[in-house]
Amino acid sequence: MATIDLLISDCDGVIVDSEIISHRVLFEALSLHVPAERLHEALEGTFGLTVPSIIDLIEKRFDLTLPKTFDEDLRRQSEKIVADEVQAIPGVREALIGIELPLAVASNSRLHNVESSLRRAGLIERVAGNIFCAEMVPSPKPAPDVYLLAAERMGVAPGHCLVVEDSPTGVLAARTAGMQVIGFTGASHIPAGHDVALRELGVAAVISDMRDLPKTVEWFLSR
Repeated sequence: MATIDLLISDCDGVIVDSEIISHRVLFEALSLHVPAERLHEALEGTFGLTVPSIIDLIEKRFDLTLPKTFDEDLRRQSEKIVADEVQAIPGVREALIGIELPLAVASNSRLHNVESSLRRAGLIERVAGNIFCAEMVPSPKPAPDVYLLAAERMGVAPGHCLVVEDSPTGVLAARTAGMQVIGFTGASHIPAGHDVALRELGVAAVISDMRDLPKTVEWFLSR
């Protein structure tokens, strides 16, 4: 088993409990164009995808064209509401500060949003600028690009990286990059049975409480 030299964490749904807020804002905006009961079904399993990817999915599924300003208007509204309401995942600051590995963050969100979330969680100094986002690579998660960029910039082989992810999209990205993954199921948006879905994608461990992260990382280090 390869040694672990770098811990990489997703941000939304792992460091901050933002996915449920973003989903609410997205649903409210889309429900002006799609019946709510059909929209619920269409949005199942989309968390972790970028907003443009979700918009494309909805337009194709319902054969409609959303206003050209929809994405930017939604982004502006969502960023404001998330910044006002988002809270750190309980225990995440203590967990990530207590783990003696270099730490990077890899996210499908934009850089300034990730920086804002890290400040809210009290982790901006711990991450020390090692933030890698979808806007920096050709393709967002579920493509492996952002994880491969993090490994390259940090000077660590992908097989020596350990990732913390909450979404199937992110797990697929990390596993495709050749990294080991800890699944996290403690955020507010996580549905029942999500741990099973993550294990089926190849995560080696699943936790629902960030206070369990340090000992789980230790387990990987001792393998």
